[in-house]
Amino acid sequence: MLVRKTLVRGARTLAHGSFRVHETESVCDAGCREPSGTRTRRRSSNLGEMLLPRSTVGYDVMVYIGLERYLHHQQRDEIRAALAREHGIVVSTGEISRLAHLFLSYLERLHHARGGSIRDALEQDGGWPLHIDATGEDGRGTLLVFYAGWRKWVLGAYKIPTENAAAIRPCIDDVVAWAGSPVAIVRDLGRAMIPACESFRDAVKGDFPILSCHYHFLADVGKDLLDSGHGELRALFRRFSIRPALRGLARDLGRKLGAGVESVRQAVLTWQHESGARHRLPEGLEGVGVVRALTQWILDYPMESSGQDFPFVLPYLDLYDRCSQARRAVDAFLQTPPADQRVLRALNRLATILDQAYNNLPCRALTQNLRQRQGVFEELRHALRLVPKDLEGKAPPAAERSASELKDIERDVSNLRSSLERRRPERGLAQDTREAIDVVLDHLDRHGKTLWGHVIALPEEVACHGRLVERTNDILENLFHTMKHGERRRSGRKILTQDFEALPPTAALALNLRRPDYVAIVCGTLDQLPATFATLDIRRPQPCSTAPAPDHESVASHPSLNTATASLPLADRRIVRTKSMKARILSAARSRAPKLAHAALSAS
Repeated sequence: MLVRKTLVRGARTLAHGSFRVHETESVCDAGCREPSGTRTRRRSSNLGEMLLPRSTVGYDVMVYIGLERYLHHQQRDEIRAALAREHGIVVSTGEISRLAHLFLSYLERLHHARGGSIRDALEQDGGWPLHIDATGEDGRGTLLVFYAGWRKWVLGAYKIPTENAAAIRPCIDDVVAWAGSPVAIVRDLGRAMIPACESFRDAVKGDFPILSCHYHFLADVGKDLLDSGHGELRALFRRFSIRPALRGLARDLGRKLGAGVESVRQAVLTWQHESGARHRLPEGLEGVGVVRALTQWILDYPMESSGQDFPFVLPYLDLYDRCSQARRAVDAFLQTPPADQRVLRALNRLATILDQAYNNLPCRALTQNLRQRQGVFEELRHALRLVPKDLEGKAPPAAERSASELKDIERDVSNLRSSLERRRPERGLAQDTREAIDVVLDHLDRHGKTLWGHVIALPEEVACHGRLVERTNDILENLFHTMKHGERRRSGRKILTQDFEALPPTAALALNLRRPDYVAIVCGTLDQLPATFATLDIRRPQPCSTAPAPDHESVASHPSLNTATASLPLADRRIVRTKSMKARILSAARSRAPKLAHAALSAS
């Protein structure tokens, strides 16, 4: 070997900080060539184990950036500052973005490279139940995730154009091809998800159960029962602008309190603890403060929701109840009118606002029907035992049930069905009751068979009496909540439409690195992850300028996933929002426009 040249360049790793590399490159004196045709070369150092291909950055730096970005949801500037402060490494924010995406590419390669070991671990458990669900923001950035329920591992994550069966089915095939067939599938009640799962089971001729998530089933029933009535109630409140009027009253009374608001607050606290049969308001600013507090109490109606969403809570029905209770309290206060005109005017103004809901006959009839339907919904909720959180914020996990408890739940639902069939009026004026019962019975007819079958028989060496599949997709919902909460922390945005559309699907795989059993299989420990990535490149070198190709045939090559079925995806928006696009359309429109319309087109 003859020395061809000596390379001198900078390098950055967490282990060594920033340093300079002097590397000698030799070539074969006899002119030997590699199979590719290039002359045989050798380098004198083992930098391939430390630095990314064709890069001055180490694998450990990339791993550090990836973990901070996708596990701890740090911003680019925060990661940059931490690298400089803790390791003396200077990296631009653009380089941090590139390395973060590159980290996910390496992680995907590693995930599939360890596919055999992952499958062996799943088989040792007797199989794996597949939990499948999708999420997104405003119909964009649809992320489809496949989850091993017993291990709590993400086995696959894909971006699909929209949630449709043609896009979901090839993703199921891709996961099952290397992870093995599941022992059960837990899915939601979406029109796309049901046929995709059933067509897969038919194709593999499997006898495993396809189970409906109990939470999604209950939510689906609740929306059909309550959405129409709750929407009408919301429309009435918006029509009369009750909430804006209450907010305006609270602001006006706050201005009247001025700098003395703190002393008034203490006076309101004192008034709250007074007892007695006579309901009177204090005089002066203290009375104004009480009226203001009463108005604020009405506006604080979301507190009745306990962190839940529709249809498990009816926020506008809670608002109506608070308006009604406050209006009756105002009547009690007016039995002994306050002598102070400021307090009296504030009280009368509040009464005028509340009368629009309290004395509205259609509103009363609507709330009565809504309560009746809510009662039917709560009966089903109680039978399924999907109870809300208690005062300490704890709820019994829906999945942590024994086989006997699941049988009790199935029996309670069956008893409820029989009860509803007996109570259903065949004719008469009780049309709304009949329709409400029919909604529940219809859902039980369509989905009843998929609500049960959570006890999976396994070999005796794995489980003596079988094993239970979780009856909800709460584990996936919690995963989505973790991802979205982290993205909101990182971006500072409440609406994540843009962020989720740009988020690589492999970000869901990164959450597996929080599972010690998964980490032990793929790399041993997180400290060994950089060396494991380097081993992948030593076996099959990849250029650092592009994302490493996965070791498996990507499902993205499937025709249904390459079809742009979304109405306006990001790539298309970049095309249609150009000035040249608008100019081209207007030019074509002018060429065919009537003479009278030329002026309008020219102005635009």
